[in-house]
Amino acid sequence: MAYLSQKILTSMGFAYLGNNVKISDKASIYNCESISINDNSRVDDYCILSGKINIGKYCHITPYCLIAGGKLGVEIGDFSTLAYRVNVFSQSDDYSGSTMVNSLIPVQFKNEQFTKISIGKHVIIGTASTIMPGANIADGCSIGAMTLLNKSTKPWGIYIGIPAKRIKERNKEILKLEKKFLMETNNDPIQ
Repeated sequence: MAYLSQKILTSMGFAYLGNNVKISDKASIYNCESISINDNSRVDDYCILSGKINIGKYCHITPYCLIAGGKLGVEIGDFSTLAYRVNVFSQSDDYSGSTMVNSLIPVQFKNEQFTKISIGKHVIIGTASTIMPGANIADGCSIGAMTLLNKSTKPWGIYIGIPAKRIKERNKEILKLEKKFLMETNNDPIQ
């Protein structure tokens, strides 16, 4: 995998770009002026990022992910990962037939839903999962592969299915590991 050089990343005009950020030269990034990516985060091959997006520290956006931040945005907390082919949508057309749909139609003929999406700290979203507008993911949640999340979660749960259901609690040992990791790497605790 080849990454964009620091010179190219700087020239793209991101709202904010932290230290040691890696973005594949095969990723498609739109609206850079609305995108912030914090320290030590990575965006892999064939990802599409568009609209307002804020990615925290030590986040991994793996190949083929789509983050459609739209106007209100998608926020991803520190230490979170989107596995292969995850789709995150902060806006959606009205599929009822009452209005027209698609991005080529003027707004007065549409009834789009716009919501900010918040993905908490220490979240893992499994491969081929879809996060719909209005479905916020609380800290520490694990979203199983091929899950459709159309409602918000509560902290530290494991969710799977179509639509997603909470099946059990997630272990919080990860919080101790975070502290140890930050101490060993001489990083300040992440707030």
